[in-house]
Amino acid sequence: MITSILIANRGEIASRIIRTCKKMGIRTVAIYSEADEQAQHTKLADEAYYVGKSNVQESYLNQNRILTIATEAKVDAIHPGYGLLSEQASFATNCRDHGFIFIGPDAKAISLMGDKLQARKTMIAAGVPVIPGTDAVENIEDTLKEANKIGYPVMLKAASGGGGIGITICRNDQDCEKAFEKNKKQASMFFGDGSLYVEKYIVNPRHIELQLLADEAGNILVFGERECSIQRRHQKIIEEAPSPFLTETVREAMTEMAILAGKAIQYKNAGTIECLVDEDGMFYFLEMNTRLQVEHPVTEEIFNIDLVEWQIRIASGETLPWKQEDIHFSGHAIEARIYAEDPIRFFPSPGTIQELSLPTAEHIRHECPIEAGSVVSHFYDPMIAKLIVVGRDREEAIRRLGEAIHSYSLTGIKTNIPTIKAIVGHQVFQAGEATTAFMEQHHDELTKRIQEVLS
Repeated sequence: MITSILIANRGEIASRIIRTCKKMGIRTVAIYSEADEQAQHTKLADEAYYVGKSNVQESYLNQNRILTIATEAKVDAIHPGYGLLSEQASFATNCRDHGFIFIGPDAKAISLMGDKLQARKTMIAAGVPVIPGTDAVENIEDTLKEANKIGYPVMLKAASGGGGIGITICRNDQDCEKAFEKNKKQASMFFGDGSLYVEKYIVNPRHIELQLLADEAGNILVFGERECSIQRRHQKIIEEAPSPFLTETVREAMTEMAILAGKAIQYKNAGTIECLVDEDGMFYFLEMNTRLQVEHPVTEEIFNIDLVEWQIRIASGETLPWKQEDIHFSGHAIEARIYAEDPIRFFPSPGTIQELSLPTAEHIRHECPIEAGSVVSHFYDPMIAKLIVVGRDREEAIRRLGEAIHSYSLTGIKTNIPTIKAIVGHQVFQAGEATTAFMEQHHDELTKRIQEVLS
């Protein structure tokens, strides 16, 4: 069994991983940047090492420095968390070349699924349903030709993209012409690869993902689905499990598909198959995230499992002790992401938190690395905390989320708490009818409600 782990990350996910390590009796080593010297994860870990200046290129993305610290601290393994280096195949390779266990899949799987075009080809070859689309398009002429062949609306997407960056919905030739150069530049800037491709745009879809755990013996299990349709510009705001939309028949079919996808790439450790589901219940592979997801707590809550613990156990060589027929969920869980941002204009809102008062109850879980006096830096992602609630059913979970978010008090910076209040009180969300177009379709109404909360 692994006895010591360096967490190559920061914020709530670093604290989250440290808590599970402590439960398992594993020594923890944190890294911190200049801006994070007083961050919670540095205080929770058994040891903490300065990794570099505040910008991520000189700290949390500095592979050589992180590996040097891991050597000095004499750890067995490195956990990448999510974001940052978690889906960089070179980091997985470098960890293993330096003698550390990388707590995640092998570099080959990360690389294959990180290239969206290769991922599509692999899944099509495996018989997994994939949204109609193209190979890389080299110029605007090819883009227009392929878009018209598929039929508008289409998505013009970065081949190496993620997080909603480098994606544009095009409803006609003019939209494609406007987006082509802009997306290409964005893709080059953020991912070092300006390749684009065209994909059919599914109208009013649900964004539903499936949680995989896979061990070295080739066992692959699916721990249900998460519905992540409440998004703004492809950034998730509220996630829940199970999905209020899926029938048992579709759920079983998606489970079989996810296992097929995992076996096609001989996947190991935790991963997520992201899908779009159309209004008729037809589902399509969207991408695979070869890491732990931000929204993993809702799965943990309804399946009573610690996914970080099983990431570590699988990396230690343990086999999964269950069969798929043993996997059952109970209740309903919802997660709301707390962002440091202006709820009207959506600009990041860095600064110092003056007061923080969190609701408490047996059915409430916080992933919250901040406290009064914490400084929210402009250097990092604006997500500062997560609020998770559990109920016996969806109706109870929504009611409890509404009560919890109205008791959540945070001052000193602007947050999206008014946005969450507006969403939770909206009849479309409460009815389980929200699609990925929810925020856009109800923009005016939601803005009015947010302004009422702020007044």
